[in-house]
Amino acid sequence: MSSRKGNSTGLPVIHERAAGIDIGSRFHVVAVGADLSEEPVQTFQAFTSDLQRMADWLVSTGIETVAMESTGVYWVPVYEVLESRGIAVILANAREARAVPGRKTDVNDAQWLQRLHACGLLRASFRPGRDIAALRVYLRLRERHLDYAAAHIQHMQKALTFMNLQLHHVVADVTGVTGMKIIRAIVNGQRDPQVLARMRDVRCKASMETVREALVGNYQPEHVFALSQALALYDFYQTRVDECDSKIEEVLAALAAEKVCPSAPLPKARHRTVQPNAVRFDVRPALYQLAGSDLTQIHGIGPYLALRLIGECGTDLSRWRTAKHFTSWLTLAPGCKISGGKVLSAHTRKTTNRVVAHLRLAAVTVGRTSTALGAFYRRLSARIGKAKAVTATARKIAVLFYNAMRFGIDYRDPGAANYEQRYRERVVKQLHRRAAEFGFTLQEAVSVS
Repeated sequence: MSSRKGNSTGLPVIHERAAGIDIGSRFHVVAVGADLSEEPVQTFQAFTSDLQRMADWLVSTGIETVAMESTGVYWVPVYEVLESRGIAVILANAREARAVPGRKTDVNDAQWLQRLHACGLLRASFRPGRDIAALRVYLRLRERHLDYAAAHIQHMQKALTFMNLQLHHVVADVTGVTGMKIIRAIVNGQRDPQVLARMRDVRCKASMETVREALVGNYQPEHVFALSQALALYDFYQTRVDECDSKIEEVLAALAAEKVCPSAPLPKARHRTVQPNAVRFDVRPALYQLAGSDLTQIHGIGPYLALRLIGECGTDLSRWRTAKHFTSWLTLAPGCKISGGKVLSAHTRKTTNRVVAHLRLAAVTVGRTSTALGAFYRRLSARIGKAKAVTATARKIAVLFYNAMRFGIDYRDPGAANYEQRYRERVVKQLHRRAAEFGFTLQEAVSVS
């Protein structure tokens, strides 16, 4: 490949002022075009001063765009430093740039990235704006704290089991109102089952007598100590979650201030119950102003899932040309590996994206409802299995979110009966067409009374 426009050999150069960076934990190797510098490949340490020196060198050579692989989290400071200098940074997927010809070295990696990027052969991974990126960090950190807190809930349950306290059999959730009152009382020294049973909330389904019998335990000091330790750690992470919620509320307020408030009032919430692990403030007004429509009217999308989707995808979904591109990015669309005219695989790609996991859980929940999405899930589940039905329903929910965010389309559920009727009409139409192809005519059966 030639780096000059006038040379007719090789691939055409799209970006003349392009560079490639091989990201590492200790140092970064940077490659520019051979005609841009006497030393086109240079190595910089990972210290901030060296990153600033790297940016100065790239600016001095006239580099306008840089490509790098998403290696761990080491690319983040490099991306932010170069972006602050006005350089367009392309974060490439390693799957698309890994076929390095010849012997694999750091220098060859950097030069290969530079060549591919100069010819326009690398696609940029999605990277939201600064405000959305901050919101995403806070949301991911919050989820991590919730995961840690969940581990300590298991530790509390284990300590209660050691003491033969059957609290988890008489309450739906040990971290609910009744469970936490009783656990805190036990840690504070209360042992009388009658006193503990009186702490039962009025909404608890188990009777007072049943709760009292479940709280007659074999108290041992080491198990009480383990319970107190687990409770303290659980409270610690709940405090950290509250701090994350404060930051999330601040970022949402700043983002919503840049948007025009919709003229129509915010619709009423479909459910009054509070979701588990939901944020500690009313997030629906801010989301309504950000999106321009109420995302929670889409079945399967609650306030927290809507917040997570915006935190991961942002508010400008025009980065994806169509809903098909969006669902493919989410790895909810079928794969397409074809060779010799034969489909080798149509499985969806594996992903570690937590939003996709949330969408799949939402699909399972929607499958139990009397809605059009629920009817769609149940029909596919009976025909192709639950696993594929979950993926297909999650994809439908993602498409509805895309249409609402990009085009402002309001979702109105037609209902399960309407969906079944439309499905029946489609099947009958297909049967008529197939029968006509074979020279037959279908007639509706006349019921004889």
